[in-house]
Amino acid sequence: MEDVLSFLPGAIARQIDNLQANIKDKIEEIRIRVNRPLEVAAKGGPYFLNYIPVESDAEQLINRLANFSFYTLEEELKKGYITIEGGHRVGIAGKVILENGQVKAIRDFSSFNIRIARETIGAANHIVPYLYNGRWLSAMMIGAPQTGKTTFLRDIARAISTGIPERRIPPLKVGIVDERSEIAGCVRGVPQLSFGPRVDVLDACPKAEGMMMLIRSMSPDVLIVDEIGREEDAKAIMEAVNAGIALMMTTHGQTYHDIQKRPILRNILGLQVFDRYIELKRSSRPGVVSAVRDGRGTILSNHEGVFHD
Repeated sequence: MEDVLSFLPGAIARQIDNLQANIKDKIEEIRIRVNRPLEVAAKGGPYFLNYIPVESDAEQLINRLANFSFYTLEEELKKGYITIEGGHRVGIAGKVILENGQVKAIRDFSSFNIRIARETIGAANHIVPYLYNGRWLSAMMIGAPQTGKTTFLRDIARAISTGIPERRIPPLKVGIVDERSEIAGCVRGVPQLSFGPRVDVLDACPKAEGMMMLIRSMSPDVLIVDEIGREEDAKAIMEAVNAGIALMMTTHGQTYHDIQKRPILRNILGLQVFDRYIELKRSSRPGVVSAVRDGRGTILSNHEGVFHD
């Protein structure tokens, strides 16, 4: 939390720092809204603190985030978020300025959502036997919000990059296309989280373009991406898999059957591009798996078998 507290206005930082340890240690989001109560989201529910942020708090926070140079944040502000030291992500809302129908900037900042980036080293260890059988298999992680999809994906990238000596798994080259700066949490292009020695990251790059760029320039053994959303993404996935590169990605959904209803994913599922589908469930810790399915969607194991909270 020290990285985050250093950016916050003093009055807000003191409110957060004075929280009970069992709440502060589990903070997922800090929501700062001008003229509305300061909110902290932690395991167990939202907590509204006895402080009302004012416009001067918003001005102070955005100036610190921009290091008093808004030019350096121009592209990030167009996307509505800023990634800070430690890989934490600050979402921003306010008055949107348009140019030719496109977002040019945000000003008159009224809301900030600070999402705390947490690493859980080893979160994916229990699932490795289903993802590796002499080679890393292509896998899609399925989960609703706050099931730890990104944390889980991040730990898989770390395991592939560092290797797992006790399982005789060698370290391989990992390429991460981090379109929303959520997986690696890069600051000035440098990942802020632990990934091992063999990771290359394209930060804030569209997935379709980024996958092709990494394949051509960095020759990854495994590609890591977050959720696809465009037809171009689906085509890039097909090209990557056809090139013999394993792919790990996430998608929103409760179960495998949920994602079958999505047009962009339906064709990919039908072609059995992925060898594994990992269904995640919400729990007190990230990476809790409710089911593992093969490329046809057949359950290989579920929470009644090897997976427990």
